[in-house]
Amino acid sequence: MPGLFDLTGEVALVTGASRGIGAVLARGLAEHGATVVLTARTDGPLQQAARDLADRSGATVHAVAFDVTDEQGVVDGVRRVRELAGEPTVLVNNAGVQHRQPLVDTSAADWHRVLDTNLTSAFLLAREAAPAMVAAGRGKVLNVGSVQTSLARPGLSAYSASKGGLAMLTRVMCAEWAASGVQVNALAPGYVETELTRPLRDDPAFDTWIRGRTPAGRWGTPGDLVGAAVFLVSRAADFVSGQVLTVDGGLTAVV
Repeated sequence: MPGLFDLTGEVALVTGASRGIGAVLARGLAEHGATVVLTARTDGPLQQAARDLADRSGATVHAVAFDVTDEQGVVDGVRRVRELAGEPTVLVNNAGVQHRQPLVDTSAADWHRVLDTNLTSAFLLAREAAPAMVAAGRGKVLNVGSVQTSLARPGLSAYSASKGGLAMLTRVMCAEWAASGVQVNALAPGYVETELTRPLRDDPAFDTWIRGRTPAGRWGTPGDLVGAAVFLVSRAADFVSGQVLTVDGGLTAVV
């Protein structure tokens, strides 16, 4: 069926979009026709990312800097998005941080920083953007999780809790909004080459372990996630909701 993956006319708001996975997902949506609004906390790199994406894709690209963990900042930020681009019809909750430390040594401040960035931000953004989607009878929310959505590793207490919570938040959003024509799903990347994972990739023992543990025999790239993301926010996924789509080279499929 032609046009199933065409995002022309959609306004896609992507958080954590100045670099890494967020920037690549934004590019994929733009290349499929969406008007894209990038957001991140720091304005300078965000504006540069928007210019680069517009030059590369020829799409309409906007940038709005705000803190996704700040409730009023989210309200004001989404209002600015509406002024620039119109009502968001696609929301990609990608913003995230990592903290590696044994649970008993993790401070409450670090715990809350990770939970606020990875989980509470998705609640705040969706709460702000979804009412208009529900009223219009259409919309897509994509929450970016991790293989830690369902698997645990030592030293990742806050991160794993945040990503596991994101899976359940995705299902609750589905339960509340699917009847109104709004689909909510999650993307769960495996180990992907980004700036955040560079210390792991530079560790020979861990790098060897990941390559051996992953049936595909390699790390993922942000580009490996684009097809799944475009699918989940397109008309092709109009009857797909409340799901976690894992893109990990087979890592979670084997023991």
